[in-house]
Amino acid sequence: MAFARPAVRSVAATLARKPPVSLGLPLSRSLHVSRPLRIAPTARTLAVAAPAVGDYAPKGEHVLSSPSELARKISARVLPQLDRPDVRKVVVVGSGGLSIGQAGEFDYSGSQAMKALREAGVEAVLINPNIATWQTSHQLASEVYFLPITADYVAYVLEKERPDGVLLTFGGQSALNVGIELDRMGVLERLGVKVLGTPIRTLEISEDRDLFVQALNGKSFEQSTAVSSVNAALAAGEAIGYPVILRSAFTLGGLGSGFANDPDELRDLAAKSLSLSPQVLIEKSMKGWKELEYEVVRDAADNTIICCNMENFDPLGTHTGDSIVVAPSQTLNDDEYHMLRSAALKVIRHLGVIGECNIQYALSPDSREYCVIEVNARLSRSSALASKATGYPLAYTAAKIALGHTLPELPNAVTKTTTACFEPSLDYIVTKIPKWDLAKFSSQVNREVGSSMKSVGEVMAIGRTWEESLQKAIRQVDPRWIGFEAYAQPKAGPELDRALSVPTDMRLFVIAHAMYNCEYTVDRIHDLTKIDKWYLYKIDNIVQTNRIIKAAGSLKAIDEDLMRRAKKMGFSDQQIASLTNSTEAEARAHRKSLGVTPFVKRIDTLAAEYPAHTNYLYTTYNASEHDVEFDEHGTIVLGSGVYRIGSSVEFDWCAVTCARSLREGGRRTIMINYNPETVSTDYDEADRMYFEELGFERVMDIYELEKAQGVIVSVGGQLPQNIALRLKETGINVLGTDPSMIDTAEDRHKFSGVLDKIGVDQPEWAEVTSLDAAKEFANRVEYPVLIRPSYVLSGAAMNVVYEESTLEHHLSAAASVSPLHPVVITKFIDGAQEIDVDAVAHKGKLLIHAVSEHVENAGVHSGDATLVLPPFSLPESDMARLKEIAEKVAQAFEISGPFNMQIIRQDKGQDEESALKVIECNLRASRSFPFVSKVLGKNFIQIATAAITGENVPEPLDLMKEKRDYYSVKVAQFSWTRLGGADPFLGVEMASTGEVASFGKDVHEAYWASLLSTTGFKPPKLGSGVLIGGDITKPEMAAVAKQLIDLGFKLYCSSHQVEDFLNSLSYVSCKRIFFPTKDKRKLREVFDEYNIQCVVNLAKSRGKDATDEDYVARRNAVDFGLPLLNNARCAQLFVEALAKKIPEGALRPYFEGHIPSEVKSWREFVGHAA
Repeated sequence: MAFARPAVRSVAATLARKPPVSLGLPLSRSLHVSRPLRIAPTARTLAVAAPAVGDYAPKGEHVLSSPSELARKISARVLPQLDRPDVRKVVVVGSGGLSIGQAGEFDYSGSQAMKALREAGVEAVLINPNIATWQTSHQLASEVYFLPITADYVAYVLEKERPDGVLLTFGGQSALNVGIELDRMGVLERLGVKVLGTPIRTLEISEDRDLFVQALNGKSFEQSTAVSSVNAALAAGEAIGYPVILRSAFTLGGLGSGFANDPDELRDLAAKSLSLSPQVLIEKSMKGWKELEYEVVRDAADNTIICCNMENFDPLGTHTGDSIVVAPSQTLNDDEYHMLRSAALKVIRHLGVIGECNIQYALSPDSREYCVIEVNARLSRSSALASKATGYPLAYTAAKIALGHTLPELPNAVTKTTTACFEPSLDYIVTKIPKWDLAKFSSQVNREVGSSMKSVGEVMAIGRTWEESLQKAIRQVDPRWIGFEAYAQPKAGPELDRALSVPTDMRLFVIAHAMYNCEYTVDRIHDLTKIDKWYLYKIDNIVQTNRIIKAAGSLKAIDEDLMRRAKKMGFSDQQIASLTNSTEAEARAHRKSLGVTPFVKRIDTLAAEYPAHTNYLYTTYNASEHDVEFDEHGTIVLGSGVYRIGSSVEFDWCAVTCARSLREGGRRTIMINYNPETVSTDYDEADRMYFEELGFERVMDIYELEKAQGVIVSVGGQLPQNIALRLKETGINVLGTDPSMIDTAEDRHKFSGVLDKIGVDQPEWAEVTSLDAAKEFANRVEYPVLIRPSYVLSGAAMNVVYEESTLEHHLSAAASVSPLHPVVITKFIDGAQEIDVDAVAHKGKLLIHAVSEHVENAGVHSGDATLVLPPFSLPESDMARLKEIAEKVAQAFEISGPFNMQIIRQDKGQDEESALKVIECNLRASRSFPFVSKVLGKNFIQIATAAITGENVPEPLDLMKEKRDYYSVKVAQFSWTRLGGADPFLGVEMASTGEVASFGKDVHEAYWASLLSTTGFKPPKLGSGVLIGGDITKPEMAAVAKQLIDLGFKLYCSSHQVEDFLNSLSYVSCKRIFFPTKDKRKLREVFDEYNIQCVVNLAKSRGKDATDEDYVARRNAVDFGLPLLNNARCAQLFVEALAKKIPEGALRPYFEGHIPSEVKSWREFVGHAA
């Protein structure tokens, strides 16, 4: 008896059988539709779900109950019995602080890997200094080390822990590079540590460009040459022919990569790239070709599947991390798809990858010619996107494979009804759009995007047409955008043509401008952008619908058909309202009166062809029924949305912790988030997970459909806060602190009034609506003053003004951020100390609080500041007063949940009490909540969740009275190397992309480990040169210079003033050197000549232009890969730490038998509370 074909075919159909039979349809791209076609079988077909490799189909057995059971039974019979690695303890190497190119996707992948280890009964030891991540919580790893991701420190941990194995593919490029270095050092072999999953040699081949080309010799590959010098790069460029692309080896996110059209461009690019990487590859440029990606999974028994294929909206030339990406591919015909699929399977087998692998292709739009661009033999940003887009648990499966499991024997952890050997099938379209924050930096930052990644985050939207998916994604990137509109409007003519032909962070909206306002045709835009016409015609559908809605003239004129068409195209209620001169509330009411409401569909990995009960959900108007019943009445937790400067993985930690706490308390949970990099969007973190927008319309839709018990808005950062008041006014049950109080605290004018009433001090302030009023206030309180708009995140548009001439410019910038709210101008207290207070209250009663001390003085945004916990210099009297202020604020705002305050402390002298002034208060969780929770060993969000729900509220606890024998220091992670032209200067507007923290027996040890944990920070060698400069009036400059001289460093400077000042000091010698500010190549030669390995620049303000000496010193420290100390207090702490650590051998490389004192686990520092 033969078997009935399961509804979902196994991968054997493509690996072991004949090519698919043609359906008689022409393979023309014009016939491709938004949704993949599904062909229903006309008769019963007899077949079997065969294993992934070979044609082994047995016959004569009964039909089994599911494809999973069938595949497992067959594979058990035919697959080789593999010896699984005998491991009881495994070290997982994390990725470190979030930076451009290496972000929160590794928190997701590492967390999944450790879940897989825990299920297998394997003890997991994690090394990751990123204290804001979920994976560094005690629930996953048995031991956590908050230490630098360097070969030396990982070697120390391996020697201390003596594990059986190590996982290197879940920590991004950082972990991969460390693993390769450990192998070269002989540490892994000496300690008997197995590399689980993909072998070291394969990792080396995928990272070393020369080895990569050799390994794929005979496969389609672009003409390329690996070089290690500028002259060799120029010779390769001449041989290959311009234009060329330069790619750096062993780097992440295309760092150091770029295009060169001539030898001069190549010379500059190669010099910069070789300072960041030992090797670069010169390749023939294929700009304008399509770029595609395939995610491949392979086990040790050679079972191989394609999890997902993705297509870049932007043609080759834009880094895939900076490109709009669509899954599954929409413009490939069947022949092209299978051609690249087959090549991917050959490549992964040829390289010997065991686990997950990402392969990137360039495909000629005019022929079947293709080239392999890159192979990532590890989990990547694309892997996280593919996993969330398909519902296939890639990281979890890769970890299981590393432990010796095969794909057919693994059940799919999401669906529970298929094996991991089934390829996902999608009946929807996913669109990823990057999030850039380039506008936060000076105009010197180039807005063009190319082969080196610049985006800080990404969103993922799901729809059943590409139009719907695209417009949802646009709104997710920025809540100010209502859809596909002309948000960038260059002048018609050459300026517009250039804006279309050169990719920038705003090119999508330039296309909108060209179509809406300049009558550009699809053909003309295609000629300028090389974007496939299929996408441009889809965009034109949006444009035509927009015009029809506008032509209707009023909301009442929109009938059910037009409303339904608009919603199927992804138009929001707010978008429709703006086109019909009505309000969002009116548009919503009209839509509902027409009976046009969204449907909830399920991401089941199987295109609904086989029953699978996943909790991955999305809403769409392109459906006729719901996939779920709405009978759970859960509690909604609003996530953080897209990662951006000011809102990152720390808010995801808060959201995950809150959801878990709710579930532990017996509540059903509903998570809303759209960030594919997060743990909160994982399949097992909430009872229902909606991959949806966090705007008012969508949250209302889900609340009404689910008949939810309430909404929590205080754990996802600023985005949920912004809609809290509207939700309450619409009758939604917002749990925790009353949204009207949130509004009062966010409005700086109202907030200041409350502080006056309760007797809490604050800097002098005034509400201004005119420039004259601002000038009058500034003259009365004396400069400097601080311009502070309301409702902003990470200090957007905040500026310190030192003189009247710049006041007008800064005021207009502030007003443009928040035009509906008054602008507050505040006296800025120079030289004051800043303090962070994180706390939780219930019904106005303080339950718990933490006081973190800033190293930098006020004037550096708290997100960029170096925080120390417990405080190391605050007297007990001030600690008591800080608690009193927290109690007063909690009571005044009737807080139930988390809150954060920033307070400045001004020392009045020995006999006087210091002044404590509140400068900000957020009635939500702050970015430092994970830090204080892990350092103090008390989970603030668990307590906050109890306070929000009013269930199991604990008694108040004063953690700051407990004495501790350790310190932890949190240091910001910057991505200056990615942002060419940006001034690496710290101010009141946040610039960091992530954070790291380490522990130590004292402040200096903790700061030393934290600083080394930031990506790329290499301490200068003894006897090397230090370039010093900046404001000579800063008292720290003399102390820093003297200590550097005492430690044996040589001091150099570029200005007469600094030279004269330093040489006037006793026992200090400083030499002024030639400093060519306009010639980067000559400057590099100067740095090499004097062996400059560190830059200390203590300037008072940003550089005025690109030739400012202080700016050039800071910028080139970053570009040359040198450590930069750009704050006086931090520079002083660094040289003090250096003086303490040098005698301990801190600058010596790893050697056997020596373990530094800071190499202790979290539990060893904090105790059982960890």
